[in-house]
Amino acid sequence: MATPATSSRNRALSAEELDRFGAELDALRARTLATLGARDARYIRNVVKAVRYSNLIGRALLFAAAIAGGLWLADSAVGWLFWVLWALGALSLGLGKILENMELGHNVIHGQYDWLGDPQLNGKSYDWDIVGTADNWRYTHNFRHHTYTNVRGLDDDIGYGLLRIFPEQKWKPFYLAQPVIAVVFALLFQWGIAIQNLKLGRWWHGKMSSRQLRVTSAPVVRKMGRQLAKDYVIYPALAGPFFLPVLLGNLVANGLRNVWTYVIIFCGHFTANAETFPKECVKNESRGHWYLRQLRGSSNLRGGFLMNVMSGNLSHQIEHHFFPDVPANRYAEMAKEVRAICARYGQHYNTGTLLTQFGQVCWRIVRHAFPSRPPKFAPLRHADATA
Repeated sequence: MATPATSSRNRALSAEELDRFGAELDALRARTLATLGARDARYIRNVVKAVRYSNLIGRALLFAAAIAGGLWLADSAVGWLFWVLWALGALSLGLGKILENMELGHNVIHGQYDWLGDPQLNGKSYDWDIVGTADNWRYTHNFRHHTYTNVRGLDDDIGYGLLRIFPEQKWKPFYLAQPVIAVVFALLFQWGIAIQNLKLGRWWHGKMSSRQLRVTSAPVVRKMGRQLAKDYVIYPALAGPFFLPVLLGNLVANGLRNVWTYVIIFCGHFTANAETFPKECVKNESRGHWYLRQLRGSSNLRGGFLMNVMSGNLSHQIEHHFFPDVPANRYAEMAKEVRAICARYGQHYNTGTLLTQFGQVCWRIVRHAFPSRPPKFAPLRHADATA
């Protein structure tokens, strides 16, 4: 197994059991896809409306705050009105950005709603409201991360090239600074996502020419420019001389979205019971073995409807990694069957509260900033068979 913490929680499966495990999960996916219809279409279109109105209300409140700020200059008694309007505007805009990023953009880009035939919800053409391009995300996330989940050397999401989160990662003195780096990374998370596929480390070490870097980075730079212009030039300029409250409101809204996204994503793969795997485990990997690796590399969050929506249903990270192309609003009901299947095969279903799971993530970040030895255990093998 991949960590001592989980090795005692999972029963080793024979090759036959592993095949049945995969077949049961495949059958659940097929049953769910067969029932997609009006309620799923209604759900995602309601999310689109929620994003639109949250953004509209947030921007309206920020403009109102800008006007109140002008009145404040003339009458100090209305100063409270500025702060109330500004805070509500930043929160509403932040909510809209979170919903667009998590429940709309991320899930649509996975192709979860391609069956609708709606060009606005097409996974191959949708672009989202962050500085990173959807095309890069389709490669780094949809392909590499979901194919090689938590496989060391193949999944770039393990630490994102900045953090040492697992003891199997080689320690360097640079990691001593990672508790601080982790905070900065959370605040600027969309920027880290934007440059993830540029391979700046290769350029820094002379393995990529500056010309190659310019070519590969051109779409990202253009997207960054459009986002910066929209959030920090165009919308603030519409407020005229009171542009500053609008600019700061946009900055806070983006920060709220960045930190929330960081927390949810890190809780999905870097808790105490999450595992990493060596490259050799994916050689000749069967369907059942792939499901098993997704299960042991993922973590869920307990919570109700609000948690599910605000996390883009990544509160069901296990189900998302099992079924990334199934509409995420179905994960909560699928989770009941997934958990029962895992129990039948003696596999630990990793779930916990947001506070518990993120606390474990923070501990990993602090602990593995310092030298630590990889645990002594047998890694997950192909077929994970006892026979």
